[in-house]
Amino acid sequence: MEYRRLGRSGLRVSTITLGTMTFGGTGAFAAVGNTDVATARRQVETALDAGVNLLDTADMYSDGLSEEITGEVLEGLGARRDDVLVATKARMVVGPGPNDGGASRHHLVRSAERSLRRLRTDHIDLYQIHEWDGQTPLEETLEALDTLVRSGKVRYVGASNYCGWQLMKALATSDARGYQRYVSQQIHYTLQARDAESELVPLTLEEDLGILVWSPLAGGLLSGKYRRDASAPEGSRHLGNWSEPPVHDEDKLYDVVEELVRTGEAHGVSAAQVALAWLLGRPGVTSLVVGARTDEQLRDNLAAADLVLSDDERRRLDDVSAVPLRYPHWHQAATATDRLSAADLSLLAPFVDRT
Repeated sequence: MEYRRLGRSGLRVSTITLGTMTFGGTGAFAAVGNTDVATARRQVETALDAGVNLLDTADMYSDGLSEEITGEVLEGLGARRDDVLVATKARMVVGPGPNDGGASRHHLVRSAERSLRRLRTDHIDLYQIHEWDGQTPLEETLEALDTLVRSGKVRYVGASNYCGWQLMKALATSDARGYQRYVSQQIHYTLQARDAESELVPLTLEEDLGILVWSPLAGGLLSGKYRRDASAPEGSRHLGNWSEPPVHDEDKLYDVVEELVRTGEAHGVSAAQVALAWLLGRPGVTSLVVGARTDEQLRDNLAAADLVLSDDERRRLDDVSAVPLRYPHWHQAATATDRLSAADLSLLAPFVDRT
């Protein structure tokens, strides 16, 4: 297992993070998984044995039950507990009250206290704002996070699901006010959905952030079980019902999957491992948050940390999943090639003629 620095911090995290969205399985999360305490304990131990050192959860997963199960498992780890980093999130609506959602000081401080109790810990290693809040002043959100860090209840803070200007505004506000700065962003980024490459990845490189990728197999779309002109396994979702991520081009998705399967067969591994290995080789990516319904799926995902793809294999995957440049990027690729930074080139390099 490789360990990468999380953004501008000195913290090093494993390239695979164990996600716990499947822990609990109540309410809407029953469709994701219903991992009980015994299975969760086995999965956590399997992940730790493979070198994973970061667990990721959120207060909204199964109405807090995911955090509770995670906390119970962590408490039973004994001496190994001190080597495990825990990330959680707050912002989503978790109750019927008018202040049971958002990124206000009231909601964040209360949410952190509740997460600490459920996780059975005295601090959260990475506390992430789960989603943008366009109504709460950024100064209030960031000051609340700063207070949580200075109180010792949180070690580092991060964002999730922000767009480029929102994240940059938050970083600038933290710098101007002397607040704790986001060290990372947790985003969706896969061969099926490369939107993050336009703004979020270049911003990450320019501002020295870390990237945690949620749902790196696109909710299972890139696992290899969804194939052109073939019925999906029993119990699987229909593509028309897929909202995270939405499928805009079904034919292109199948083209990507076929290339993943071909590459996997060449290595004697699953299509899923290839998809994960491709991501781990992309600029700015720190760690992939993987969850699993079964122990077999988890072991397969963990093995991706050791898979090395050739330049030619990466090129074929890049080509089959490529998306057209949007403005102003196509204009910059044509007219700004004399002044492009490493952050710019993370997106524009394949489109720039440097002969």
